[in-house]
Parts: sequence; C-alpha cells; structure tokens
Amino acid sequence: MTTASTTSAKAGPVRAERSLAARVAARAGGGAMRVFLVLVGLFWLMPTVGLLLSSLRGADDIASDGWWKVFTAPSQITFDNYARLLDNSTITHSILSTVLITVPATVLVVVLGSLAGYAFAWMDFPGRDWWFLVVVGLLVVPVQVALVPVSKLFGAIGIFETTLGVVLFHTAFGLPFAIFLLRNFFAEIPRELLEAARLDGAGEIRLFTRVVMPLGGPAIASLGIFQFLWVWNDMLVALIFADSGSPPITVALQQQVRQFGNNIDVLAPGAFVSMVIPLAVFFAFQRQFVSGVMAGAVK
Repeated sequence: MTTASTTSAKAGPVRAERSLAARVAARAGGGAMRVFLVLVGLFWLMPTVGLLLSSLRGADDIASDGWWKVFTAPSQITFDNYARLLDNSTITHSILSTVLITVPATVLVVVLGSLAGYAFAWMDFPGRDWWFLVVVGLLVVPVQVALVPVSKLFGAIGIFETTLGVVLFHTAFGLPFAIFLLRNFFAEIPRELLEAARLDGAGEIRLFTRVVMPLGGPAIASLGIFQFLWVWNDMLVALIFADSGSPPITVALQQQVRQFGNNIDVLAPGAFVSMVIPLAVFFAFQRQFVSGVMAGAVK
C-alpha cells in the first residue's frame, strides 16, 4: 500500500506538469499559428493593395517608381484614372456585357443543377445511376476539347459571337459540377423528412421548393459563388465566342494592352474594378458559402 501510494503521488505531479506543459505548448502553437495566418493573409492581399494604389496614381508616377511610393508621397493619389475609365466607352460597355453573360449563366446553372440534383438524389427513373456516372465523367472533360466543335455548331445555328452563345457554353460546362455537388448534398437530407412531406400531400414540385431548396440553401449559394467567379474571370471562352464589338471585361482589358501598351492609367483601375465586383459578391454570400462547406464536411 505504501509503495502504491508513493507511486501514485509521484505520478500525480508528473501528469499535472505534463498537462500544464501541454496547455502552454497548445497556447503557444495557437498564437504562432494565428500570427502565421495573418502574415500569409497580408502577403496574399499585397497584389490587390498594389493594384488599388497603382490605380490611384498617375501614369508618370507609375512609370517612375513602385506603388509603395504612395506611403511616402501621398500627394500622388488621384481619382483622375477612374474619371478616364468612365470616359472609356470600351471598358464601361464591357462591364455591362460581362454582367449580361455572368448573371444568366449563373442562374441557369443553379436552377438546372438543383432540379437535376434532386432528380438524381430522390427520384427513380430508368438508368439513373448510369446517367449520373456520365455526369461524373463529364467533370474531367477539359474546355479546350469542345472549343472547335462547339464553334462550328454555334456558327451553323447562328449564335457564334453572341452573348447567348457564351451563356450556353458556360451553362453546359458548369452543369456537371453543379449536378454532382447538389446531388450529393440533397442525398444527405433525411428520408423521413421527405416521406413526412409526402404523407401531408406534397407533390414533387412542392417537395422540391418547400423542403429541399431551403435545406440546400448553403450548397446552392456555394455553387452560385463558384459559377459566378468562374464566368466573370473567364477569358478563353469569351475571347472565342463573345461578340468582338461588345467584349467582356477580361477581353476588353486584353485589347487595351494590345492597342495601347502604355495605357496603364486605364488598365489599372479597369483591372481593379474587374476584381472588386466578384470580391463583393463573395463577401456578400460569405456566410452561406462557409455554411455550405461546413455542412458538406460534417455530412
């Protein structure tokens, strides 16, 4: 008994010391990790800050030194570049063209992907699993493979170099990922909940709109953000299929570089405006996006 008591008495302080050491190490590790993440975030934002400050400087100042000169010479800051940007009809029309492409392509993918995801998750029809495997297989098809055949198809039906053609292309290539994502999310909804709604007399349409859509809101918001960012920042598809007379913002900025190599006073604010709009959309739906990611991780 004496030996056991002595051993227990010795083990107690050791465990207490280890516990204290573990707590100190955990706190130090957590603090160091937070500092590291803050530094990574600041480093990641540095190009954005540099672009913003460059857009607020004159062409001569941009050509003479770097954007960090603003911190020692704040008098360089001016909004004349944005005034010139508003006077540049090519850039302003390109922003409108980008909106007319991005919004329909995002809405169509979200609506059609939601309907198809619900069908693959909860409706029985012949060959359902095989059709879903086809959808999964389409995820690995690169966009470049379809450029030439789709260009010929759009030319034959008269929608090549039109806004409709760009919207349809983005919708077609966005649907496989949308169906795959939403089908997996909808399949995690408890079957008992759907059966209870059916017992109350809900049909498939009402079940989809009143039960599935509200529960799938975070996943749908995440999908909408991904699709919006992809379409807004796209240049390859827009360069080939969009109307050359009213190109999207990415193509318009590329044309400015090609035609006016020193037109940095227009390129810098134009690039910042092109970047800040999708950032605003992301932060507006940030809570839904995080909820969708966390819900998928938990499930």
